[in-house]
Amino acid sequence: MIKWKKKISVVLGMDGQHTLQSIHVSGFRSIQSVDLPIQDLNILIGQNGAGKSNFIELFRFLHEIINQRLQVYTAVKGGADKLLHYGSRETKQIKIILTFNDSWYELSLIIAQDDRLIIEFEETNVITGPITTEGVRFSKGKEESLLTKNSFKVSQVISAQLKNWRVYHFHDTSAEAPVKKLSDISDTAFLRADAGNLAAFLWYMQQKSPKHYERIVSTIKLVLPFFGDFIFRPNPYNEQKILLEWQDNRSDMRFNASDLSDGSLRFICLVTLLLQPKLPNLILLDEPELGLHPTALALLAGLLKKASSRTQVIVSTQSVNLVNAFAPDDVIVVDREDADGRPGHSTFRRLETDVLATWLTEYSLGDLWEKNVIGGTP
Repeated sequence: MIKWKKKISVVLGMDGQHTLQSIHVSGFRSIQSVDLPIQDLNILIGQNGAGKSNFIELFRFLHEIINQRLQVYTAVKGGADKLLHYGSRETKQIKIILTFNDSWYELSLIIAQDDRLIIEFEETNVITGPITTEGVRFSKGKEESLLTKNSFKVSQVISAQLKNWRVYHFHDTSAEAPVKKLSDISDTAFLRADAGNLAAFLWYMQQKSPKHYERIVSTIKLVLPFFGDFIFRPNPYNEQKILLEWQDNRSDMRFNASDLSDGSLRFICLVTLLLQPKLPNLILLDEPELGLHPTALALLAGLLKKASSRTQVIVSTQSVNLVNAFAPDDVIVVDREDADGRPGHSTFRRLETDVLATWLTEYSLGDLWEKNVIGGTP
């Protein structure tokens, strides 16, 4: 482990919050190289295959690395060659730099001979004064991250921040979906990525944060007027398990998640996520509009805006109606660029309200997307 102090030419952030300011990524899947400022609300749009999902997947990748599951993740995804931009013949390194208000984290990964990724190095830095910084480099040549075990204070702060980032994907509403199955009644620390612990999470919230729970129920009723309330009871055959059950507002008959439409179940998951008492430090949602009625989409847009006043939100979407609810400055256009016979790569460009002001007097933002004025189309 190497430590240092050095002078820099930046100014110490004044708010003291460890919010993500920008991200640099190179060599990961379709992303050859990108430097992207991150705001409180970030809406990714673009054609199929442009790289939106790869950008979201990058945060899953980081989450697995921080939790010392790099080797498992790499194996499940088919090996290092599948993760490097057009494979190891084209790309030798994956590099990620996360910049926060007063610190930053750098990670470099290289391929090993047996198609594994290993850590070339990890590095954390903190701004200690108007022109000074302190840093430490560690994990050189390791198979797993040592960020959580590094004693440098900023490493611990960054580690805690990254561990509380959550990527959500509520697409699976099949008969075997985790959200439709029994879950551990004690699994209440956070809402899981697939909402598999939704029943336990809502039950705990009803007990500990009844105002937030009632807000969730009343919001659900705006889209599902037949919905009465959730029913919480331990499973009679195993009191350590609980199943998502609910009641119609005009009947005492009990229903479960399988009796909800796919869109209704996804909406319940989204409302629970965005109206919970304590939000994750960063929420990432991949195409949350799937199966939602226009009324539900309008409510979702409002919930995303409200959540972004409490945390940072990154959403990828294909929905014109959802995009219409946001300002151009919230939107990042993802395109795929092919040039000079080289492999294609993803590009990321945030829209500017001033540039589009004249267009927006006659057209909605969604119209401009469909007309290919702002890009993001085939």
